[in-house]
Amino acid sequence: MADRSMLFRNPAGYAGLWANCAALLSSGAHFLESRLALASKEAKAAGIHLATLVACFVAAALLGLLGYLLLIVFAIVGLAHLFGVSWIWIALVVALLHFGGAIVCVVIARGQFKRPVFRDTATVLKEDTEWLKNLNQAKAQRS
Repeated sequence: MADRSMLFRNPAGYAGLWANCAALLSSGAHFLESRLALASKEAKAAGIHLATLVACFVAAALLGLLGYLLLIVFAIVGLAHLFGVSWIWIALVVALLHFGGAIVCVVIARGQFKRPVFRDTATVLKEDTEWLKNLNQAKAQRS
């Protein structure tokens, strides 16, 4: 039995080049389909996760705002009772303080708008554009 030569067996079979290429494309498509199905399931789970996060942040913002408003009302009523003044005057002072804070925030934000963003990137892009223009002119002069 050791004398007998073993026949070579091609594991892909003898289907030919076109059949093997078609099988390769089919396997690739099946691989891609399975990965897309997995990504689809994960995308649904991620969407639910993101929706939960957004809902929690919105609820936290609303509850925080409500708590802030109730704290302001408590401070107004407490100060009015403490100083023996009408709560309307204390509410007016608190409202003016809030409007003053809002104006300060707007002035700061306006100052931030005047400052350029990505200054270094814009400078580098201008230099690159100038270099390309000079390169094109140098090529045109050589021609």
